[in-house]
Amino acid sequence: MRVEVHHRCSDFNTYRAARVKSLFNAEDGTRFDHTADLDIDDGNWKLGVVVGPSGSGKTSIGTRLWGEEHIYTPDGQWPDDAPIVDAIAPGGSFDAVTAALGQVGLGDVPSWLRPYRVLSNGERFRADLARIIAETPDRVVIDEFTSVVDRQIARVGAQAFAKAWRRTPGQAVLLSCHYDILDWLQPDWVYDTAAGSFTRGWVQRRPPITVEVREGGWDLWPLFEPHHYLKAGPMPGARCYVGFIDGEPVVHLGVSTQYVNLGKRGQSIEARACRMVVMPEWQGAGVGMRFLNHVCELQRQGKGRLPGRRMTTVFHTSHPQLCAALRRDPKWRQVSAALHGVHKTRSARSITSTKRKNGLSGFTGDSAGYGGHFRAVQGFRYVGLPKEHNQ
Repeated sequence: MRVEVHHRCSDFNTYRAARVKSLFNAEDGTRFDHTADLDIDDGNWKLGVVVGPSGSGKTSIGTRLWGEEHIYTPDGQWPDDAPIVDAIAPGGSFDAVTAALGQVGLGDVPSWLRPYRVLSNGERFRADLARIIAETPDRVVIDEFTSVVDRQIARVGAQAFAKAWRRTPGQAVLLSCHYDILDWLQPDWVYDTAAGSFTRGWVQRRPPITVEVREGGWDLWPLFEPHHYLKAGPMPGARCYVGFIDGEPVVHLGVSTQYVNLGKRGQSIEARACRMVVMPEWQGAGVGMRFLNHVCELQRQGKGRLPGRRMTTVFHTSHPQLCAALRRDPKWRQVSAALHGVHKTRSARSITSTKRKNGLSGFTGDSAGYGGHFRAVQGFRYVGLPKEHNQ
């Protein structure tokens, strides 16, 4: 495919225009021409990138590929009086919308409940990508890709979008002035407007992500708490595992222990993991699941919360995308699924009874008790891979 760009404008001869021509020996500013030869006619590709400096013709090339109607723009797409979880694919399924939000790294659940206009630039960037993933157009061109976000969010967001987009049947062309996202995107082809070069396939490997795991107390929880989908404080009797990338804390998990009733075999102890949070700028990079599996494997090998004691680990969550990821992972088994909380009155009576047994008078359960909500809590147990997988 040959794409030709020709722009023309008037030759102005004002005082300032004439002085600029004289100072910089610029005789003619009326013409812009660019011809791009793109070897993409076979259609055997999913993701392409046009990259180059500003003013080098990227937008014009993108417009001429399939027509201006295929260029995505957020203008008019987002209502001011609806949260983004309602605005994305209104006729689609809830699971598909939340899956798209999770796939592009917008896993910060409170942001799902806000209108697009109040989101940060990074959140808007990912919300736009989630909308494109959920609505799955056959062809789409995304201009100024990653231009309005910092480079960390740009790289991780690029990786998350590329992974999610390859699961759709469509073709996407990204227009960007940033070369640092190419290794993270791993596109099927790249056209560089500065060099005028076309590359089919991207052979550079994606940069590795090294996570340093440290065990400690709850001193770093205030950094992560605003991004947790529940209002919950530290777990009683738990220790924390925190993952650091280049010295910055990016992922958090609390681990405690609990007794397990084995029936006639008595009781045993297993680990209980909770309060997992991945910082927004790293959501979508796959850090969370790898970190969770690593910490749970430490417990299984006796190198965790109780040194020398081998334990399985249970983990409960309401996050639909995390639940789906745990079900796909062969190292996990689902053990429970409660679609709503227990009866609140029964819970209140149990609390009252316990208080009285402990000699605490004047306590009534009328205003206490847990449950009655519609939060679908799902439970999973980490069992590790079967022996044949480890050989």
